[in-house]
Amino acid sequence: MREALWRMPAAAQAEAVRRADVSAAELVDSHLERIAEVNPRVNAVTQLLAERAREAAARTDRRRAAGEELGPLAGVPFTVKESTPVEGVPTTYGVPRFRDLVAPADAPPVARLRAAGAIPIGHSNLPTLILAGMHTRSELYGDTANPWDRGRTPGGSSGGDAVAVATGMAALGLGNDSGGSVRIPAQFCGVAGLKPSAGRFPADHRVLGPDDPGPASQMLVTDGPLARTVGDLRLAYEVLAGTDPRDPRAVPVPAYGPPLPGPVKVAVVTDPGGHGVHPTVAAAVATAAAALRDAGYDVREVADVPRLDEALDAYHRITMTEFAPAWPAVRTLLGDGGDRYIAMAMERTPPVSAAELMQLMGTWLNIRRSWAEFLDDHPLLLGPVFTEPPVEPGLESRDREGRDRVGSGMRLCTATSFVGVPGVAVPTGVADGLPVGVQIVGRAFREDLCLAAAQTVEDRLGVLTPVDPR
Repeated sequence: MREALWRMPAAAQAEAVRRADVSAAELVDSHLERIAEVNPRVNAVTQLLAERAREAAARTDRRRAAGEELGPLAGVPFTVKESTPVEGVPTTYGVPRFRDLVAPADAPPVARLRAAGAIPIGHSNLPTLILAGMHTRSELYGDTANPWDRGRTPGGSSGGDAVAVATGMAALGLGNDSGGSVRIPAQFCGVAGLKPSAGRFPADHRVLGPDDPGPASQMLVTDGPLARTVGDLRLAYEVLAGTDPRDPRAVPVPAYGPPLPGPVKVAVVTDPGGHGVHPTVAAAVATAAAALRDAGYDVREVADVPRLDEALDAYHRITMTEFAPAWPAVRTLLGDGGDRYIAMAMERTPPVSAAELMQLMGTWLNIRRSWAEFLDDHPLLLGPVFTEPPVEPGLESRDREGRDRVGSGMRLCTATSFVGVPGVAVPTGVADGLPVGVQIVGRAFREDLCLAAAQTVEDRLGVLTPVDPR
């Protein structure tokens, strides 16, 4: 077992440490050896925290030797996206100018994972400032490769975490998602990912200084874990859920809601908005639907999700209006060509007036109401994460056609982020040498229903990773 500790699921790793079958030190060293072997080929781990991780593992082993009770993630290594602070480590956002901005404290989700016994093993790559596009390439660290095919993007913006988890360099990854940034790299790399309800996990998304971002950034961005199995995703969810005085948005909702009467109804939408879907993605949705139906779910095709195009339009107009004042300064940080993705978005969706923005805020609530009513009738929604297989790196920044194609592909992710509901990305198999998968969306604060359905899919269709980079 010691020769392949990094291959084990996070739950099994933690159990082995608690039972003294292996030491936390051995577990960390196994992952560090895997990083040394694999990371030069994929460039997912940016700042390796080897000595810090070894010190944390030694503390865990001393606690176990002293008879102390260890947490549910005892000794489990995890990566942290370069935008999320880890105490004593620079939070660079992939920007050269930020390489010395050392974090004074852990972000709330990092602190929660540590408190459960998990060990940060490294920061992970992202698109520069999370703004340079969907492909994971930063000005400071370069490109991250998809381990299934170097000619395809690993997705983003949490692509570094997805690649680290998929290749066994970490058992868990901590990313964030405001329109697909956890779920898309999960699909493209063949792992599972959770975007929680807005307000489920405490977080702190301030970039520099004490000032918080505007309402769109406050409401849309949610931290979320990535894992190789749905069981590990559930374990991370249980640890991350709760309140924290540093985040007044986090609400004390139980992690598990009451059972639903009768078979749980699942609405299936293969082509949200009717804008087109690739055959392999449509097949993945059909395969997942069959797995759920076989397990006793009440699975039924529906015409569409509520007000998709209206939600996308409002999302873009609100976010571009909020972001516009900072754009001239931010643009200078993105490097050569790094500004193309946002620049094309701002050309297409210019800022609106104050009066129009107030009206859009009302539209936002109205669309959320429509989705709440839809999910009241169908507690779960099954659909695509991205309506194509993984695309080539940088397609969204190449030209307007490429940007529109990527924006369309992620449309269900964007809409579900806009309405604040949870979604779990789960693999369904491999097509043409690339992983395929689906997402299962649920009512607000019913992540438990999404995870249970995703577990059903995984039980019937299997786990795809860890993989060796091709």
